[in-house]
Amino acid sequence: MKWEDFILSAGGFPVIETRVLSALFPNLSSFTVHVSRWEKAGKLIQVRRGIYLLSEPYRRIEVWEPHLAALLKRPSYLSLHKALEYHGCIPEAVPMYTSVTPRRQATFTSPVGVFSYRHISPSLMWGYEGVTLRGQTAFIAHPEKALLDLIYLERRKITRDYIRELRLQNVEKIDTSLLGEYARRFRNPRMTDAGKMIGEEAGTIRAGEKTL
Repeated sequence: MKWEDFILSAGGFPVIETRVLSALFPNLSSFTVHVSRWEKAGKLIQVRRGIYLLSEPYRRIEVWEPHLAALLKRPSYLSLHKALEYHGCIPEAVPMYTSVTPRRQATFTSPVGVFSYRHISPSLMWGYEGVTLRGQTAFIAHPEKALLDLIYLERRKITRDYIRELRLQNVEKIDTSLLGEYARRFRNPRMTDAGKMIGEEAGTIRAGEKTL
């Protein structure tokens, strides 16, 4: 197969998955050989085994990073600081895309970002939704679950000072009733207390905004 023919068929994909493309070319026994050759030539960039990006000159569609995060490790969903940034609940831009998964922890570095995966119990794989942008689907934690995942995984002592260090903003996006419900689903007194503290801090921030 010539590179030009490959681009005609695959150039519209933001992410190149060899399992998908091999299904498109079932009669091409040397498919992996071509992929290896194109990678060495700098035309394809391997992010992890079986998942590639087209190099910049050949990329017709820019990849949406949360979509790539969902593909690199299944099942997973974007959470912690990056999900809070997505929802506008913290002021900082977060460079790393951190997801949670019931599988092993891992980190992948690519030209479009660094993707980190934290392990959680399969019983905690809830509190997220599918979001589609430019035809690319990602899975992103609700702001309430992103906050609780962060606290659960950092395993720090939960104090009001710690909650304030998060510098929460746009707290109207945080449903305190849902936050309490999610906190109880952890079946952990520490998380129940954390949910109450976050809800109280969100209330304090709202009250302060009203007086401005």
